[in-house]
Amino acid sequence: MKLRRFLLSLLIALVLFAAPARNAGALGQPRYVSNAQTAGSFSLAANGKAAALYVDPNDYPGVIRAVHDLQADIMRVTGLVSALPDEKDAPQGMAVLIGTISKSELIDRLIKQHKLDVSQISGKWESTLVQVVDKPLPGVARALVIAGSDKRGTIFGIYDLSEQIGVSPWYWWADVPIAHQHSLYLSAGRYVHGEPAVKYRGIFLNDEAPALTGWVNATYGGYNHKFYVKVFELLLRLKANYLWPAMWNSAFNEDDPENARLADEYGIVMGTSHHEPMLRAQQEWKRHGNNIWDYSKNSDFLDKFWSDGIARNKNFESTVTLGMRGDGDMPMTEGANIALLERIVADQRKILAEHMTPTLAADPKVWALYKEVQEYYEKGMRVPDDVTLLWCDDNWGNIRRLPTPEERKRSGGAGIYYHFDYVGDPRNYKWINTNPIAKVWEQMNLALAYGANRIWIVNVGDLKPMEFPIEYFLTLARDPDRWGTDQTQEYTRLWAAREFGAEHANEIADLVTRYSQYNGRRKPELLEPDTFSLENYHEADRIEAEWRNLQKKAEDLQKLLPKEAQDAYFELVLHPIKASAIVNEMYIAVGRNRLYAKQGRAEANDFAALARSLFKADAGLSDEYNHVLANGKWNHMMDQTHIGYTYWQEPPLNAMPAVTEVQPLPEGRMGVDVENFSGAPGPLRLSFDDFQRQTRSIDVFNRGLTPFHFDITAGAPWIVLSSSDGEVSKRTHIQVSVDWAKVPAAPPGDKTDAEMTIAQRNGAAISIRVEAFSPNSPSGESKSGFVEGDGYVSMEAEHYTHKVNAGEVHWDRIPEYGATLSGMTVFPVTAQSVASSQTERASLEYRMYLFDSGTLNVQAILSPTLNFVPGRGLRFAVWFDDQPPQIVDALEHNSDKDWAKTVSDSVRRVETRLTVAQPGYHTLKFGMVDPGIVLEKLIVSSGALKPSYLGPPESFRNTTASPD
Repeated sequence: MKLRRFLLSLLIALVLFAAPARNAGALGQPRYVSNAQTAGSFSLAANGKAAALYVDPNDYPGVIRAVHDLQADIMRVTGLVSALPDEKDAPQGMAVLIGTISKSELIDRLIKQHKLDVSQISGKWESTLVQVVDKPLPGVARALVIAGSDKRGTIFGIYDLSEQIGVSPWYWWADVPIAHQHSLYLSAGRYVHGEPAVKYRGIFLNDEAPALTGWVNATYGGYNHKFYVKVFELLLRLKANYLWPAMWNSAFNEDDPENARLADEYGIVMGTSHHEPMLRAQQEWKRHGNNIWDYSKNSDFLDKFWSDGIARNKNFESTVTLGMRGDGDMPMTEGANIALLERIVADQRKILAEHMTPTLAADPKVWALYKEVQEYYEKGMRVPDDVTLLWCDDNWGNIRRLPTPEERKRSGGAGIYYHFDYVGDPRNYKWINTNPIAKVWEQMNLALAYGANRIWIVNVGDLKPMEFPIEYFLTLARDPDRWGTDQTQEYTRLWAAREFGAEHANEIADLVTRYSQYNGRRKPELLEPDTFSLENYHEADRIEAEWRNLQKKAEDLQKLLPKEAQDAYFELVLHPIKASAIVNEMYIAVGRNRLYAKQGRAEANDFAALARSLFKADAGLSDEYNHVLANGKWNHMMDQTHIGYTYWQEPPLNAMPAVTEVQPLPEGRMGVDVENFSGAPGPLRLSFDDFQRQTRSIDVFNRGLTPFHFDITAGAPWIVLSSSDGEVSKRTHIQVSVDWAKVPAAPPGDKTDAEMTIAQRNGAAISIRVEAFSPNSPSGESKSGFVEGDGYVSMEAEHYTHKVNAGEVHWDRIPEYGATLSGMTVFPVTAQSVASSQTERASLEYRMYLFDSGTLNVQAILSPTLNFVPGRGLRFAVWFDDQPPQIVDALEHNSDKDWAKTVSDSVRRVETRLTVAQPGYHTLKFGMVDPGIVLEKLIVSSGALKPSYLGPPESFRNTTASPD
């Protein structure tokens, strides 16, 4: 008892020092806790005293354990100790009564005496009632009642209160500070949390070496219960209930027998991964397996191996994976066939029947249709209807298949195995969060609409640094109605306010949204020195500027946050931004080095040095995470290599891409590089038009060591230069624009030409042709919609001119979606396909003025969505004006090579050829054929586009006519 009192006093002392001023609350839920007393409110903590917590000793051990967490949380927030009276002590005064229906004598008495109406939750799955009750028991003036329909219903109610009073679920895992409060009051009323939309909601710790494994070994000495109870608590605080444990070098059940027992006690449903059947880990087979992992040759031993696993865990709440893949998560052998696989499942069910317990009978039986296993299903393999079909994404966040109407009738239902982390083709992505929640919403909304709502499990790699998308995924699974199309931004703001306070929530939310969107368009592991164009559309400059601006905002905001919030801010916001910015800038620097070396620029060496400096900065930032952050608490969590991939597997060490050193000439020698023209054949040329009104750039650079002087002569009065001469040491940047008032008007299609000359004093001269396109009609002000320029019309999907609905079927925007701005998709997502050209279809219309005619190329930039409905493609219709719609299947070309490029680019580019008879106004129409298409951008061009990653920036458009 003395030790217990000492530890309690020590905890109080530690809590009192953690007091950043901010408010927190359960995300998206009604707030029922405040610091001010109101009529009928319940005093949880006030005037130096905290209400006592009462729980029936016969309730579930997991409930009693969570009540102790609540006691600690109240102390963390207020510094006050809530008494936990012994079972012999009757409640009195202001009391918190906590219990599970039919397991708590206290709760059952209130129900029997009609003091508590639990009709809304009784018999439901994981449902909770929180209510302030007047005079519930003799000697109790007022009580706060937390009643659960089942074990987790009560536990979730307890942790909901913890979150409401200001304890983030990430208080330990992300060091989110807890604000001190002098008083806590609960508003009068009933607060009901009903059944979750998805029954089993969880995470998969996978690809866990070197980062998570290094940290676990250093911190806990292995994947034992000391580690896992931290994961269990996190999941319960996130109101999740399901876990696939780390498995590549460990065996959850065997390494520490306490693992499974405590998972069940806490209330976590344990599963095994898609290739580990019958509750046996892959490592257990490596340790105890006899002969080969081949059921056709070794069925007796495998049956015994599986039977032992079921016997061991039959009384622990689990999901049981059925079926079989090859050893080590590989496909089955060449000779595997459907009959053998069906026999395997049948024999596994016999083993289950031999060990049947009430727990095992209730446990879901799961068949994961991962990779080639889905092909077996498509070829006719079937399992009993009570088996849950766990459909999978393509490992890159694109769901491969969803249940048909007939499959939705199966009693076992369906679920989704999703990925935030992956090891495999085209490259691993394990290092940093690259998962925009807008994409998560779009794909998982499809899953819900098509009935895949029994299980959602997401591969989260090392857990850190996936904190933000993990919580979003699990929150969406529980209450998707609260988080619709337009609520992803709201979710991020509420999350930021809970973790860091309301004052800077909007800024932090924008930082998190932007970095995840930027990483989502190209994962860092997939970056190359030539990913972003150095020559066209200022693309690399724009990417670099975006990351630098984001990093500066994040660093500036860091200075405004209190000391107590610094670790959490670094983990959740600053580190992923700074780390990603460094890696993007490093690859761009290497790209410039290589291009400038090819051009003979002396400056090439500067970019070699910059690349080395950034490579060193990346290592330094990882070192800060591992050894400085939170006094070294997270050492090894940033051990994951991420620079220098040459194929799908990670490099053994970070390896900087090769750079080139040049030997400059001893004397100064001029070179000239013109925007959008580097490397093109023919004379140098700059093109302008009166609609885009571009500012172009020219680099005057030095191939030597000695500075030189240059002069520029403009051959027409309408050519405007930022400078007409200068001294060049390494490089001088000249801006060129046009004074359109001085450009002679020309008929449509004609251009005004002039020439400018750049001459090195006492050296060579270089001529540049300048073209200005300024037709005498129509003017930019008179046009509606987009205008062609540089031979193309580039349009963000959300900037349509007109939208046509077809009954309830309509296009709507998904904010912050995709590579550039947003996405447009069809709702409802279960709408019937419209293939006939005679049928009204929901469509988007884009009015434009074209100076070209004839055959044009129309490029639709789409999300990488797959044809998740069997037997159909993923089609859309596109046409100009009143022409017949042309039906296009986005997946007509979907070889492994096409798929790899699509997921690498994070978009699918689909090209169609359409014809217009003459220049002038035209309307491009993009219509729904199959739901599921997400349109991000459209580009109409008369010729080949200049190479770039994101495509040309959006064209001029007259915005006076707003989209309807």
